[in-house]
Amino acid sequence: MAERILSFYEPLADFYHLIFEDWNKSIQRQAGILNPLLVAHLHSSSLKILDCACGIGTQALGFAGLGHYVVASDLSPEAVSRAKREAEMRGLDISFHVSDMSTLSEVPEGDFDVVAALDNALPHLTVNQLNRAVVAMSSKLKANGLFIASIRDYDSLILQRPAMQEPAFYGGDGERRIVHQIWDWINGESYTLHLFITVQSGQAWTTHHFISEYRCLLRQELSTALQLTGFREIQWLMPAESGFYQPLVVARWPG
Repeated sequence: MAERILSFYEPLADFYHLIFEDWNKSIQRQAGILNPLLVAHLHSSSLKILDCACGIGTQALGFAGLGHYVVASDLSPEAVSRAKREAEMRGLDISFHVSDMSTLSEVPEGDFDVVAALDNALPHLTVNQLNRAVVAMSSKLKANGLFIASIRDYDSLILQRPAMQEPAFYGGDGERRIVHQIWDWINGESYTLHLFITVQSGQAWTTHHFISEYRCLLRQELSTALQLTGFREIQWLMPAESGFYQPLVVARWPG
Protein backbone atom coordinates (compact mmCIF):
# COMPACT_ATOMS: atom_id res chain seq x y z
CA MET A 1 0.00 0.00 0.00
CA ALA A 2 2.74 2.46 0.94
CA GLU A 3 4.58 1.80 -2.32
CA ARG A 4 1.45 2.54 -4.35
CA ILE A 5 0.82 5.78 -2.48
CA LEU A 6 4.44 6.87 -2.87
CA SER A 7 4.40 6.11 -6.60
CA PHE A 8 1.72 8.81 -6.89
CA TYR A 9 2.98 11.50 -4.52
CA GLU A 10 6.74 11.30 -5.02
CA PRO A 11 6.70 12.40 -8.70
CA LEU A 12 3.75 14.75 -8.06
CA ALA A 13 5.56 16.82 -5.42
CA ASP A 14 7.16 19.21 -7.92
CA PHE A 15 3.87 19.73 -9.79
CA TYR A 16 1.24 19.66 -7.04
CA HIS A 17 0.88 23.45 -6.88
CA LEU A 18 -0.23 23.45 -10.52
CA ILE A 19 -3.51 21.79 -9.53
CA PHE A 20 -4.56 25.16 -8.12
CA GLU A 21 -5.24 28.30 -10.12
CA ASP A 22 -3.10 30.18 -7.58
CA TRP A 23 -1.60 27.98 -4.88
CA ASN A 24 -0.59 30.85 -2.61
CA LYS A 25 -4.11 32.25 -2.64
CA SER A 26 -5.46 28.76 -1.93
CA ILE A 27 -3.16 28.48 1.09
CA GLN A 28 -4.55 31.74 2.45
CA ARG A 29 -8.15 30.92 1.56
CA GLN A 30 -8.09 27.50 3.23
CA ALA A 31 -6.42 28.87 6.34
CA GLY A 32 -9.05 31.60 6.42
CA ILE A 33 -11.77 28.93 6.53
CA LEU A 34 -10.14 26.37 8.81
CA ASN A 35 -8.61 28.72 11.38
CA PRO A 36 -11.88 30.25 12.68
CA LEU A 37 -13.33 26.74 12.93
CA LEU A 38 -10.44 25.51 15.08
CA VAL A 39 -10.37 28.64 17.21
CA ALA A 40 -14.12 28.40 17.85
CA HIS A 41 -13.85 24.77 18.96
CA LEU A 42 -10.77 25.24 21.13
CA HIS A 43 -11.29 28.82 22.35
CA SER A 44 -7.69 29.76 21.65
CA SER A 45 -5.95 31.68 18.88
CA SER A 46 -2.57 30.07 19.57
CA LEU A 47 -2.65 26.35 18.84
CA LYS A 48 -0.23 23.45 18.61
CA ILE A 49 -1.12 21.66 15.37
CA LEU A 50 0.05 18.40 13.81
CA ASP A 51 -0.67 18.17 10.08
CA CYS A 52 -0.05 14.46 9.53
CA ALA A 53 -0.83 14.46 5.79
CA CYS A 54 0.92 17.70 4.94
CA GLY A 55 1.83 17.02 1.32
CA ILE A 56 3.71 20.05 0.01
CA GLY A 57 2.31 22.17 2.84
CA THR A 58 -1.00 23.67 1.71
CA GLN A 59 -2.53 23.72 5.20
CA ALA A 60 0.63 23.60 7.32
CA LEU A 61 1.97 26.76 5.69
CA GLY A 62 -1.33 28.53 6.20
CA PHE A 63 -1.58 27.58 9.86
CA ALA A 64 2.02 28.60 10.56
CA GLY A 65 1.47 31.89 8.74
CA LEU A 66 -1.29 32.67 11.22
CA GLY A 67 1.07 32.19 14.15
CA HIS A 68 0.24 28.64 15.24
CA TYR A 69 2.96 26.21 16.32
CA VAL A 70 2.96 23.63 13.51
CA VAL A 71 4.51 20.19 13.13
CA ALA A 72 3.99 18.53 9.75
CA SER A 73 4.49 15.00 8.49
CA ASP A 74 3.80 12.96 5.39
CA LEU A 75 4.58 9.52 3.99
CA SER A 76 6.28 11.04 0.92
CA PRO A 77 9.89 12.21 1.41
CA GLU A 78 9.66 14.31 -1.76
CA ALA A 79 6.51 16.06 -0.57
CA VAL A 80 8.08 16.76 2.83
CA SER A 81 11.23 18.09 1.17
CA ARG A 82 9.14 20.42 -1.01
CA ALA A 83 7.06 21.58 1.99
CA LYS A 84 10.22 22.28 3.96
CA ARG A 85 11.61 24.43 1.13
CA GLU A 86 8.33 26.32 0.88
CA ALA A 87 8.36 27.01 4.63
CA GLU A 88 11.95 28.25 4.51
CA MET A 89 11.19 30.58 1.60
CA ARG A 90 8.34 32.08 3.63
CA GLY A 91 10.37 32.35 6.83
CA LEU A 92 8.05 29.94 8.66
CA ASP A 93 9.33 27.75 11.50
CA ILE A 94 7.73 24.31 10.96
CA SER A 95 9.14 20.97 12.11
CA PHE A 96 8.85 18.33 9.36
CA HIS A 97 8.95 14.55 9.55
CA VAL A 98 8.57 11.69 7.08
CA SER A 99 6.03 9.44 8.77
CA ASP A 100 3.20 7.05 7.96
CA MET A 101 -0.03 8.42 9.43
CA SER A 102 -1.03 4.92 10.52
CA THR A 103 1.78 4.97 13.11
CA LEU A 104 3.20 8.52 13.35
CA SER A 105 6.14 6.86 15.07
CA GLU A 106 8.63 9.35 13.59
CA VAL A 107 6.82 12.32 15.14
CA PRO A 108 8.45 12.73 18.58
CA GLU A 109 6.08 15.34 19.96
CA GLY A 110 2.62 14.90 21.43
CA ASP A 111 0.10 16.89 23.40
CA PHE A 112 -1.27 18.63 20.29
CA ASP A 113 -4.37 20.80 20.33
CA VAL A 114 -5.18 19.68 16.78
CA VAL A 115 -4.31 16.75 14.55
CA ALA A 116 -5.29 17.29 10.90
CA ALA A 117 -5.50 14.94 7.91
CA LEU A 118 -6.87 17.01 5.04
CA ASP A 119 -7.13 16.89 1.23
CA ASN A 120 -8.70 13.42 0.93
CA ALA A 121 -5.68 11.65 2.44
CA LEU A 122 -7.59 9.06 4.48
CA PRO A 123 -9.22 7.23 1.52
CA HIS A 124 -5.78 5.95 0.50
CA LEU A 125 -5.95 3.67 3.55
CA THR A 126 -7.41 0.20 3.90
CA VAL A 127 -9.96 -0.40 6.65
CA ASN A 128 -7.28 -1.74 9.01
CA GLN A 129 -4.88 1.09 8.19
CA LEU A 130 -7.61 3.67 8.79
CA ASN A 131 -8.36 2.21 12.21
CA ARG A 132 -4.66 2.25 13.11
CA ALA A 133 -4.32 5.82 11.83
CA VAL A 134 -7.21 7.06 13.98
CA VAL A 135 -5.60 5.45 17.04
CA ALA A 136 -2.19 6.94 16.16
CA MET A 137 -3.72 10.41 15.75
CA SER A 138 -5.57 10.13 19.06
CA SER A 139 -2.28 9.30 20.78
CA LYS A 140 -0.87 12.67 19.68
CA LEU A 141 -3.74 14.75 21.05
CA LYS A 142 -3.99 16.39 24.43
CA ALA A 143 -7.15 16.06 26.50
CA ASN A 144 -10.04 17.85 24.76
CA GLY A 145 -7.92 18.16 21.60
CA LEU A 146 -9.48 18.19 18.16
CA PHE A 147 -9.20 15.86 15.18
CA ILE A 148 -10.05 17.38 11.78
CA ALA A 149 -10.07 15.73 8.37
CA SER A 150 -11.53 16.25 4.93
CA ILE A 151 -12.53 13.67 2.33
CA ARG A 152 -14.43 13.75 -0.93
CA ASP A 153 -18.20 13.35 -0.73
CA TYR A 154 -18.06 9.61 -1.35
CA ASP A 155 -21.60 9.12 -0.08
CA SER A 156 -22.70 10.80 -3.31
CA LEU A 157 -19.84 9.74 -5.59
CA ILE A 158 -20.33 6.04 -4.91
CA LEU A 159 -23.81 6.38 -6.38
CA GLN A 160 -22.83 8.58 -9.32
CA ARG A 161 -19.59 6.77 -10.20
CA PRO A 162 -18.28 9.65 -12.37
CA ALA A 163 -15.86 8.76 -15.14
CA MET A 164 -13.99 12.05 -15.01
CA GLN A 165 -13.55 15.39 -13.33
CA GLU A 166 -14.16 18.33 -15.64
CA PRO A 167 -10.95 19.96 -16.95
CA ALA A 168 -9.79 23.20 -15.36
CA PHE A 169 -7.99 25.79 -17.53
CA TYR A 170 -5.53 28.18 -15.91
CA GLY A 171 -3.06 30.82 -17.03
CA GLY A 172 -2.71 33.09 -20.05
CA ASP A 173 -1.52 32.67 -23.62
CA GLY A 174 1.87 30.98 -23.78
CA GLU A 175 1.77 29.66 -20.22
CA ARG A 176 -1.58 27.92 -19.96
CA ARG A 177 -2.26 24.64 -18.24
CA ILE A 178 -5.05 22.10 -18.17
CA VAL A 179 -5.79 19.95 -15.12
CA HIS A 180 -8.20 17.04 -15.33
CA GLN A 181 -8.88 13.60 -13.88
CA ILE A 182 -10.09 10.27 -15.25
CA TRP A 183 -11.63 7.80 -12.82
CA ASP A 184 -11.56 4.08 -13.66
CA TRP A 185 -13.89 2.30 -11.27
CA ILE A 186 -12.44 -1.01 -10.07
CA ASN A 187 -15.61 -2.09 -8.32
CA GLY A 188 -18.43 -0.35 -6.53
CA GLU A 189 -16.14 0.80 -3.74
CA SER A 190 -12.81 1.96 -5.22
CA TYR A 191 -11.33 3.54 -8.34
CA THR A 192 -8.06 4.29 -10.06
CA LEU A 193 -7.46 8.01 -10.48
CA HIS A 194 -5.52 9.33 -13.46
CA LEU A 195 -4.42 12.92 -12.88
CA PHE A 196 -3.26 14.81 -15.97
CA ILE A 197 -1.49 18.17 -15.76
CA THR A 198 -0.81 19.58 -19.23
CA VAL A 199 1.46 22.62 -19.27
CA GLN A 200 2.15 25.05 -22.10
CA SER A 201 5.56 26.67 -22.52
CA GLY A 202 5.57 28.93 -25.56
CA GLN A 203 4.22 26.82 -28.41
CA ALA A 204 5.01 23.47 -26.76
CA TRP A 205 2.72 21.43 -24.52
CA THR A 206 3.83 18.78 -22.01
CA THR A 207 1.50 16.36 -20.24
CA HIS A 208 2.33 14.86 -16.86
CA HIS A 209 0.35 11.77 -15.82
CA PHE A 210 0.00 10.58 -12.21
CA ILE A 211 -1.87 7.47 -11.06
CA SER A 212 -3.32 6.58 -7.67
CA GLU A 213 -6.01 4.43 -6.11
CA TYR A 214 -8.71 5.49 -3.68
CA ARG A 215 -11.52 3.70 -1.96
CA CYS A 216 -14.86 5.30 -1.24
CA LEU A 217 -14.60 6.14 2.43
CA LEU A 218 -18.15 6.83 3.57
CA ARG A 219 -18.85 9.28 6.33
CA GLN A 220 -20.41 6.65 8.58
CA GLU A 221 -17.32 4.43 8.37
CA LEU A 222 -15.03 7.23 9.46
CA SER A 223 -17.45 8.32 12.19
CA THR A 224 -17.59 4.75 13.50
CA ALA A 225 -13.79 4.44 13.50
CA LEU A 226 -13.55 7.68 15.47
CA GLN A 227 -16.25 6.65 17.91
CA LEU A 228 -14.75 3.19 18.55
CA THR A 229 -11.35 4.79 19.23
CA GLY A 230 -12.92 7.03 21.86
CA PHE A 231 -13.56 10.30 20.07
CA ARG A 232 -16.66 12.25 21.01
CA GLU A 233 -18.67 15.19 19.60
CA ILE A 234 -18.21 13.92 16.03
CA GLN A 235 -19.55 16.49 13.59
CA TRP A 236 -19.64 16.64 9.79
CA LEU A 237 -19.60 20.00 8.02
CA MET A 238 -20.53 20.01 4.35
CA PRO A 239 -19.02 22.57 1.93
CA ALA A 240 -22.18 24.66 1.81
CA GLU A 241 -21.91 25.14 5.58
CA SER A 242 -18.15 25.39 6.11
CA GLY A 243 -17.01 27.02 2.87
CA PHE A 244 -14.29 24.36 2.54
CA TYR A 245 -14.07 22.51 -0.77
CA GLN A 246 -14.59 19.03 0.75
CA PRO A 247 -16.74 17.66 3.58
CA LEU A 248 -15.00 18.18 6.93
CA VAL A 249 -15.23 16.05 10.04
CA VAL A 250 -14.24 17.28 13.49
CA ALA A 251 -14.13 15.17 16.63
CA ARG A 252 -12.94 15.76 20.16
CA TRP A 253 -10.56 13.61 22.15
CA PRO A 254 -12.05 13.32 25.66
CA GLY A 255 -10.52 15.06 28.64
